[in-house]
Amino acid sequence: MPKVERAIIMAAGLGNRMHPVTLTTPKPLVKVNGIRMIDTVIDGLHKNGIYEIYVVVGYLKEQFVILEKEYPGVKLIENPYYDTCNNISSLYVARKHIENAIILDGDQIIYNSEILAPKFERSGYNSVWTDGETDEWLQTVENGIVTACSRTGGKGGWQLYSISRWTAEDGKKLKHHLEIEFEQKKNRQIYWDDVAMFCHFEEYELGIYPMQEGDLIEIDDFSELCDLDPSYCGYEAQGQEKSEEK
Repeated sequence: MPKVERAIIMAAGLGNRMHPVTLTTPKPLVKVNGIRMIDTVIDGLHKNGIYEIYVVVGYLKEQFVILEKEYPGVKLIENPYYDTCNNISSLYVARKHIENAIILDGDQIIYNSEILAPKFERSGYNSVWTDGETDEWLQTVENGIVTACSRTGGKGGWQLYSISRWTAEDGKKLKHHLEIEFEQKKNRQIYWDDVAMFCHFEEYELGIYPMQEGDLIEIDDFSELCDLDPSYCGYEAQGQEKSEEK
């Protein structure tokens, strides 16, 4: 059975939908109820014995340096394309580390560390079954294999989350396909997930890692941050007042 040996944490993005908080703090380092989001990710990895961790940084990259001091085994990888390309660029710069890796976003809150368990059967994404309508990416699964994925969502399927595991074999494929899309085709405004899920779907046999909806939370915008941590509720108003004073 394949086993995760390393992790790649995506943390280079601008976090525009979290303004005004992310004007001065990169989204993964934003504290929610006193804890930085990325800390829940790293702690969850450590609880599963995963200590070789690469954090891909870009926006306000200097603020992430403290992670290397706080967590032995964490190494930063700079993404120089973060402000001109989509997140395919972040995995592209970390492509040498994809084999036997778990890839996940740094701007989520992990409540159940078991969802980061290192043992897995086949490459694929953590997913939650949903009966209702969703506009998130939705996978169709037959006999444990993903047979299709809808970018526009739908009803009755496995919703894809930003945690995925990759075997050594599939990691090599993904590295090669990233190079094709990013270097040769200059296809730089796509998500890295598009590469295996859509651009080269036929070359993989992806599975899923089932989990429950409450195992993690993805905070998409400032209003959702306020819902989780009411201490931010006056933040936007305070920022506007300071701007008016100037």
